[in-house]
Amino acid sequence: QVQVVESGGGLAQAGGSLRLSCAASGRTYVMGWFRQAPGKDREFVAGMRWNPGNTYGNTYYADSVKGRFTISRDDAKNTVYLQMDSLKPEDTAVYYCAAGRDYSASAWKPSTYDYWGQGTQVTVSS
Repeated sequence: QVQVVESGGGLAQAGGSLRLSCAASGRTYVMGWFRQAPGKDREFVAGMRWNPGNTYGNTYYADSVKGRFTISRDDAKNTVYLQMDSLKPEDTAVYYCAAGRDYSASAWKPSTYDYWGQGTQVTVSS
């Protein structure tokens, strides 16, 4: 069983930045971030996948965050990061990290992921 633990988040002003971290306790090949705002469905934010040999990888972003958010990873720590810049009030949500082992699956689909974190709150004030 892989455990996924998020950290970071908090309160930021519009135009500001925050960074989220997500550590997975076991080997995974696809990791992503989703978010859920009050009264809305959970939506994909960003994801990345890589092959077991770590010779290639891909990153994916929702249109709403493209150019503002950056997903990256530290392979040695099995940790992914979500750098969030130029934050907007509409980015306010609970952010969830997810991890999976099927590197051929679509990183933007919730069904790709086997393990989910508990979520961390991000609040952006105007």
